[in-house]
Amino acid sequence: MGRHKKWVQIGIFAVVLIIGVFTIITNLSASSGKKYPQEGDKALNFSLVGLDGKTHELSEYKGQPVLINFWGTFCPPCKEEMPDLQKQYDKWASKGVVFLEVNIDKNKVTVQGFMDQYKLNLPVLLDANEEVRRAYGVMDYPTTFFIGKDGKVAVKKIGQMTESFIEETLIGLVGKS
Repeated sequence: MGRHKKWVQIGIFAVVLIIGVFTIITNLSASSGKKYPQEGDKALNFSLVGLDGKTHELSEYKGQPVLINFWGTFCPPCKEEMPDLQKQYDKWASKGVVFLEVNIDKNKVTVQGFMDQYKLNLPVLLDANEEVRRAYGVMDYPTTFFIGKDGKVAVKKIGQMTESFIEETLIGLVGKS
């Protein structure tokens, strides 16, 4: 009986190992098959409806520096960086820098309530179906893309940003014109 049990355990281990290897190979080949925008790549165009009810298309902002921030109200680092983004929006919007806050929450009311609660007026685009998030390969929140006037991704930042990081990156972006 002991010998038989050992072979069953080896068999189970082999099956688990094969499934694990297959999963890793499948994930690696799937991610390498689809190219997500990285630094130096052209930003993918998209069209989303904003909290303002208007449709916003990235191509509308051709020739302008653009900050695209993917975030959710459920994300603590996203909440923490919002006041810094608001301060930088207030500073840079009049200088032609476009801010697009792409929210991936499912409920527009939740997003509007969040914006009202924190007295934020950044332009928020709603990506409830997460089509743009998937197209950009965003897996972690927040993730921010700084797009140059040439339409290429200048900086991709995964994780929370400080106000000084946002400002320094925008200075570099605007200065490259």
